[in-house]
Amino acid sequence: MTTKGHDVQTGRGDTERAPRSPLRMAVIAAIGLLLTVCLIALGWWQVERRAWKHDLVARVDARIHAAPVVAPGPAAWPVGAETDEYRRVVVTGTFDHSREALVQALTDLGAGFWVLTPLATDQGFTVLVNRGFVPSDQRDAASRAQGEIPGSTTVTGLLRLTEPGGGFLRSNDPAGDRWYSRDVSAIADARSLSGTVAPYFIDADATPNPGGLPVGGLTVVHFPDNHLSYALTWFALAAGMAGCTIFVLRHETGRRRRA
Repeated sequence: MTTKGHDVQTGRGDTERAPRSPLRMAVIAAIGLLLTVCLIALGWWQVERRAWKHDLVARVDARIHAAPVVAPGPAAWPVGAETDEYRRVVVTGTFDHSREALVQALTDLGAGFWVLTPLATDQGFTVLVNRGFVPSDQRDAASRAQGEIPGSTTVTGLLRLTEPGGGFLRSNDPAGDRWYSRDVSAIADARSLSGTVAPYFIDADATPNPGGLPVGGLTVVHFPDNHLSYALTWFALAAGMAGCTIFVLRHETGRRRRA
């Protein structure tokens, strides 16, 4: 009876130590290889994104420091980020200060508003001009009436693409006249701008306005560039996955040899 019981226990132990099947090892190898390849692909994608970002920064830097060109009219629309954003432009026209819109802003000068004012251009279309920043206590146009330039004026600045929707976690509220982004189409509709309205706006440069407000030239041009660290992370994960797969396969092979 004792011997028979011992044989049963030994049989169970042999079953528990049975080698893994070749199919199981093949599946482990295939999954490990697939995940490693995917991780390498993600790393390489970040390398390509880094090259694209550096090219974009170089092109934008060239545009910012180039001589201004005439703001594109309807014949040149639509405009795009790859070819037009942050291009220095110049335009001449007349401001309609009665239709300005205030967009919430946070700048180096503190919290306040961007003043977006329609400019009826000599080219026959209207463009919104971000004339610059005003502090919260001077959001009322009457408190900075000196800065409301009359008659024909020339504006130089950076062409910017529309910012539809609103800000982070806050949507524009045209009915309540609360703006968190410079949404050209929505502001044009809210201000009942007639005629042809440019699908972009212009950030005015630092040329002083009468009375000192609004303060222009506060555009921040910044492109986050974390692609190298992301790429290294993906490649490190790929190396780790490959190492783990090899370790598991070697472990399973050893168990098969000892069986």
